[in-house]
Amino acid sequence: MAFLAVAIVLPLSDAPVQAQQPTERRTLFQMLFGSKPKAAPPPAAEPKKQVRPRPRKRTPAPVVEAAPAQPEVAKVENARQILVVGDFLAGGLGEGLDDSFASIADVEIETRSEVASGLVREDHFNWQDKLPEAINEIKPALVVVMIGANDRQQMLVNGTREKFRTQPWLDEYTARADKLAAIVRSRHLPLVWVGLPAFQSPSMTADAVQLNGIFRTEVEKAGGEFIDIWDGFVDANGKFVITGSDVNGQQVRLRTSDGVNMTKAGRQKLAFYVEKSVKRLLGGVAPAPAESLVRLDATNLPELMHLPPTEQVKIVRTPPISLIDPDLDGGKELMGATPARPVIDASARKLLVERGEVEPAPAGRIDDYRVVK
Repeated sequence: MAFLAVAIVLPLSDAPVQAQQPTERRTLFQMLFGSKPKAAPPPAAEPKKQVRPRPRKRTPAPVVEAAPAQPEVAKVENARQILVVGDFLAGGLGEGLDDSFASIADVEIETRSEVASGLVREDHFNWQDKLPEAINEIKPALVVVMIGANDRQQMLVNGTREKFRTQPWLDEYTARADKLAAIVRSRHLPLVWVGLPAFQSPSMTADAVQLNGIFRTEVEKAGGEFIDIWDGFVDANGKFVITGSDVNGQQVRLRTSDGVNMTKAGRQKLAFYVEKSVKRLLGGVAPAPAESLVRLDATNLPELMHLPPTEQVKIVRTPPISLIDPDLDGGKELMGATPARPVIDASARKLLVERGEVEPAPAGRIDDYRVVK
């Protein structure tokens, strides 16, 4: 029995084999009359990439530099010393006073400030002990105090920690401010106490107002002078400002971004408030030494420019004119005079009605009754 072998040859192709899609069964109606195959569903669209907008570049605000410092001169040997003591604000005040008195030969600024000091934490830095030591060492002619920015904290009073602004706290703080002022006055030295400025924090600003009231009362009681700088660092409504007017009236940045410290322009403005009082209390200051001054003599005078002589113009004097005699200037009428209006003859109607007169008719008219020769 012979077997018939049938070989089935499949065509080879390089294309990848696709998965068979399930076919939909056709109905009898579709087989008889035909129907259009359904279109394949469109491929799913790829998700669009989200494009983030680029941040806009901000144009930086113009920076106005602080006023230039005074030119420095060599200090004389017996220059009077000004002692500046206090916290970090006093350190900035000392730098500003250095610039203000840089051109004055007989005044020198000596700053002894402790950044984190105050009148509360005597265990950290006790000004009741440090101030007499500084006075004995420097032998100043005047003492400037600026303190209190670090004192918004608890204080140890008779072994008890009192909270800030309680009555025992205020009583003890007032006594310590009085003792510090008394140390200066006991040495028969002029005392200048600089008040606190406004701060960016509203609560810190309110506390500064109360502390300034204590300083003013105790300093004036001790015979010193209290310098109020408040208006220099607030706007017209009394609110804290970072940018304001400097000593030259230019708008500059006075405070740093923390709303507490001073910029260079702010330190110069602090010194501006103190400078006048210091000069007055010292009884005048000496000018710069003679060798530092610029003298103008025959050796360094600028050359004079020789200009051609100008043509002299003869001045013709006009005699005064009387208000009641206008003929002096050659005129016969006053200014604004108008000519008289011409006289208009009476009309024919007016002559007939008022006078009973009739003008003669013109020659050749029908009512002309004149005898023609």
